Amino acid sequence: MQYIFDQQPNTPLVQLETPEIRQAGIRLFIKRDDQIHPLVSGNKWRKLKYNLQEARKQNKKCILSFGGAFSNHIYSLAAAGKIWNFETIGIIRGEETTPLNATLAFAKDCGMQLHYINRESYRNKNDPEFLENLKSQFGDCYFVPEGGTNSFSLPGVAELVSEIDIPFDYICTPVGTGGTMAGLISGMQYNATVLGFASLKGENYLETEIQQLLKNLPDKINTAWQLIHQYHFGGYAKINRDLALFICNFEQKYQIPLDPVYTSKMLYGILDMCCNGYFEKGKTIIALHTGGLQGLAGMKNKINKLIST
Repeated sequence: MQYIFDQQPNTPLVQLETPEIRQAGIRLFIKRDDQIHPLVSGNKWRKLKYNLQEARKQNKKCILSFGGAFSNHIYSLAAAGKIWNFETIGIIRGEETTPLNATLAFAKDCGMQLHYINRESYRNKNDPEFLENLKSQFGDCYFVPEGGTNSFSLPGVAELVSEIDIPFDYICTPVGTGGTMAGLISGMQYNATVLGFASLKGENYLETEIQQLLKNLPDKINTAWQLIHQYHFGGYAKINRDLALFICNFEQKYQIPLDPVYTSKMLYGILDMCCNGYFEKGKTIIALHTGGLQGLAGMKNKINKLIST
């Protein structure tokens, strides 16, 4: 069976023109990584690429990872495991609810074993003793952290930078666990700034996580980077009416669907920053669409309800 990561994806750049962009005098391009693969979506494709290669190198038959009930990572890992003949185990935060939502139903259909743990226990997901207990329970699995973020995830993301064939001043990414941003920082080949738009609350922990990931790299990293914290809309997987309207209007105007957790918040933030004069005239910005569109199915009712109020 052909390995789904055999070929470099080289997803397209699409220029976006809006009143905010014209007023700011900048150029904005969206890197359409949502088109990277129909099931293994966006940055998850890039994060899993070298993790799955390492699992194969170690002769592991099973991959175990962690995520919430609407996790893009769980969805993508389940699909990749089915395609490349790995058993997969998902440790899911929270209690089991039936019927399963679209994300977990898909993962189960792909053959992933779903195991639920309470939120208090889930906080120990990186604790060595907790991981040893999982190893005793499930056997010799290859462990991938929540979100797919570890040292093997960074090279796959870093390769994205070389696909961009125009000069740019900023590259923007949504940020959950920090792996995609760290990968972009490590892959920069010339003078540009990486901006990360946090989807979770908290002003310090993400900086620490990213610095730790970069610390483990062999080469010194000199890339300028900054996290933007004011566009999380209340925290992970939370939205309000303004964001719901933005998602619907954006797709209607530009035929680009946005997920409600990550990319929509980043693009909302970029356009708002254009209005506030953050970017100098003449600058070129790349915005990374990290995929995750499967999450729309789980939040469609909530989005429609917010719009109708």
